[in-house]
This record gives sequence, C-alpha cells and structure tokens, in this order.
Amino acid sequence: MPKSGLNSLFVFLPLLILQFLPIISGIRKDISLQERHVCRNTVQGRYLLSDDNGHVCDALSLDPQSRCCPGKGEKYTCHGCNLVSECCNSYEYCVSCCLNPARTQKEQALKVKIAKAVTAGTYASVFDFCAGRCRHSSESVVHENAYLSDFHHCFSLPSNSSGGATVTHLEARLNGIHVIIGRQGESCDSACKSNGQSCVPSKLLVLNQCEIMQKYMSCKGACLASMGADQPAEVVDDAPRQLNPGACLYTRTQTMLSCDGSHRHTRRLCPCA
Repeated sequence: MPKSGLNSLFVFLPLLILQFLPIISGIRKDISLQERHVCRNTVQGRYLLSDDNGHVCDALSLDPQSRCCPGKGEKYTCHGCNLVSECCNSYEYCVSCCLNPARTQKEQALKVKIAKAVTAGTYASVFDFCAGRCRHSSESVVHENAYLSDFHHCFSLPSNSSGGATVTHLEARLNGIHVIIGRQGESCDSACKSNGQSCVPSKLLVLNQCEIMQKYMSCKGACLASMGADQPAEVVDDAPRQLNPGACLYTRTQTMLSCDGSHRHTRRLCPCA
C-alpha cells in the first residue's frame, strides 16, 4: 500500500471510532435501576382518586409518570366509612378502606362474580374487586332513584359469595355480644334490660343479615327485606297472613335500625352487652 494511503487510514480510523462511541454508550443500561411501578387508580371522582396502593389524593397531587398518589399520607384510609356495615359516603375512601388486607381477604374477593349472571367472570385483582364493589349498584338504591342511606358505597362481600366464610366473618364482629331473642312485641332495650344488659345499637347492623338471623331463628317463612324499626326480627306464627308468619325480616334502610323499635307481631333479634 502506498505511503499516502497509510497516512489517510491513520487519520480517518480515529474519527470512525469516535463516530460510533455514542451509539455504543447509548446501548448500555444501568442494570441496577429497577422498573418503576405504575399505579392503577380510580378516575371517576370530581376531586379525589384512590390508587392501588391504598392512598387517596387529589388529581393535582398525582405523579404524572407513575400515576400514584404521594406515599406520605395515611394508607387504607376509611374516612367517612361505617366499619360495621363496611359502607362509606365516598367512593374513593371506600376503595382505599377496602384495599386493606385486614378487611378484604384476597382469596375470597377473587372468587366473587362481577355480575349476578352465572356466566359472569370474577375480579382479576383486589383493586378490581374494591373499585367494582364500591360503585353504586341496585343494592344501594330504592325506587331506582334514591339512596338507602348516605353510606351507599359498600365493599362488603355479597352474602352468597362465600357461604360459611361470610357467617364466620360476621360472627367475628359479635365478640363480647350476647345475642338474645326478645318476646313478642318487645323492644331490644327491654329485652337486654331483662338480662341486666344494654342494647348495643352499632351491632344491629351485624344482626341485620339473613345468615345471622337463620342461625338464631327458625325463619320458616324465608328471609325477606322489609322496612321497620323492629328489625331484624321474626314474624310470629299467629300473625295475619299478609305479614308472612314465620318469616325473618331485615331492613335495607340502615337508618331505621333502633334498639327501642318494636312491633306487636314480631320477636326481635337483639345485641346485648
């Protein structure tokens, strides 16, 4: 090779190497960097949202890249929730409260069907379960356009979803409570007082379940939704036919639950302590 050709090679070779250096350095990645978690979150709220970590924040606080709420605040917040009925007055706080593993068991939540149809699928994650259960449904309204109560976002497992597991879950809330059946026409205040105890109003929500009533009462005439301050209760056998003798009654209007309610044709199921 001529001397001039060698000189040209020595001049252009370093330039050629320098040209490819940025490409080579750009291919290398720092293997120590972990992939950043991208949150799923509720997006239907006007002011707040809840992410799948269990945090609640406003839309302006949301991290634009991770879509997560700031992790500094309280986790699994149950602000505005009734922890006995597991219902809340806010959708976002309902989802946050529901995500708490102490309140929602993953194994049971993933078995719940999304719809009532036999062919319906199940929830893919606890977040899907909480986001779905906390939305408004036919269970939380009356006459199609009115809520049963202010606490119309509920995340409790449906009563027919887990059989005995649901009864066990409900009974766990009755620790320290003496459940008694009052006399015909007697209020729970009177029934508990006869035993030297007092009626515990907050526990009426727990007793207001067919599964619990069927454990303590015969419920020969089925378990029916009704409205009355004397519920949960069982209709006495000699009641008029139109009152469904032998049936157990529960109310969907939680605000009507009362220790002093009574009806001359029913016997109340009472929580005493």
